[in-house]
This record gives sequence, C-alpha cells and structure tokens, in this order.
Amino acid sequence: QVQLVESGGGLVQAGGSLRLSCRASGSIFSINAMGWYRQAPGKQRELVAGITSGGRTNYADSVKGRFTISRDNAKNTVYLQMNSLKPEDTAVYYCNADIYLCSGYGCPPSGDFWGQGTQVTVSS
Repeated sequence: QVQLVESGGGLVQAGGSLRLSCRASGSIFSINAMGWYRQAPGKQRELVAGITSGGRTNYADSVKGRFTISRDNAKNTVYLQMNSLKPEDTAVYYCNADIYLCSGYGCPPSGDFWGQGTQVTVSS
C-alpha cells in the first residue's frame, strides 16, 4: 500500500510564502515523475508544477518565476516553494506521483497516486 502525505498548507497574506511537502511511503520500488496540482472552488484541477526523477521541471505559466518544485529521491519527497503568493493561488493543493510498486516479470505498470490535499489560502 502506498500513501502520499502532504503538509505545509495554511493561511498567508498576499506577497507571502509557503512551502509544501509531500512524502510517499509504503511498498515503493521507484518513483517516476512527481508533481503538484491544485483545485480552486468551482474550477477543474490543474497542474501547477512537475518534476521528473532526473530533476527536469515544468510549471504552469501562472506560477513561473514564483514557485519552485524540487525533490529528495532518498526521502521519496517532493516540495513546492511558493513565493509572492496571490489571492488567485488559493486552492487545495494535491501531490501526485507515478510509482512502480515492483520490478521484473509479472509486475504491473507504474501507477498514479494522490495525496489527500492541503488547503492554501492567500488573503488580499
């Protein structure tokens, strides 16, 4: 069984910073890409930032230059440093990981796993 547990959300004033963390635990062989998504009330879930196992990153245009994604492969953890926060960044932020549970003959393809979400609220 695999779990992704997020932490670091909260309430912050516009212009402030927060750092989100997400640690994957359980029966993990290896982790491919990891990422952060967010969903605001009445809106669809959207990709905020992603990072490959090799460290290549991509960002939504709306957060480029303000957010930084990073990961610690030894700890199975992904981070999202959010600076210069805006009220429109208010959303529930979800961690996502593409995980291999095992390797070799008979093992299934990698699977998509999600965290439970953490609320980020930016006040104006």
